[in-house]
Amino acid sequence: MTFYVEQEVGLFSEEKTEPDFFDIEQVTKLVIETVLDFEGCPFEVIVNIVLVDDESITEVNQETRGIGKATDVLSFPALDFSKPADFTDIEDDITNFDPDSGELLLGDIIISADRLKEQSEAYGHGKKREYAFLLTHSLLHLLGYDHMEHLEAEIMEKKQETILDQIGIFRIEV
Repeated sequence: MTFYVEQEVGLFSEEKTEPDFFDIEQVTKLVIETVLDFEGCPFEVIVNIVLVDDESITEVNQETRGIGKATDVLSFPALDFSKPADFTDIEDDITNFDPDSGELLLGDIIISADRLKEQSEAYGHGKKREYAFLLTHSLLHLLGYDHMEHLEAEIMEKKQETILDQIGIFRIEV
């Protein structure tokens, strides 16, 4: 598995001295591995994650979705699943894989560090939990899940909570 975390805007003002500091690389790896295992992904993957500010995510949201406001996370799947997390036809198209590493190109994730901070405070849990939640949510989108309809939303919410519980990152950290 290969993942890249680019922090155009950092999550921490004083790095390791903040009370809710966490190792972003370690949490990213754990979340990606858990989501892929949970969904039965048979491939090694490549995922790109970029942390930006509200201004930057607003620009991307406007350009890609025609919505001129900030959001917490945007997902850009590289694959078109016929059914969520159905990997049966993925191997048939070599353009789904990085030619150098042979890894499955899963997609890109943009997270607003500003929204992450605000939401972690509003929901009463740490940045680690909010980051893990947003990453899990977005990875499920990269795997073809959506939440536009009520049943889809229920499925996605259940998967998110189950995955986060498996890795020990609960809704309210103590």
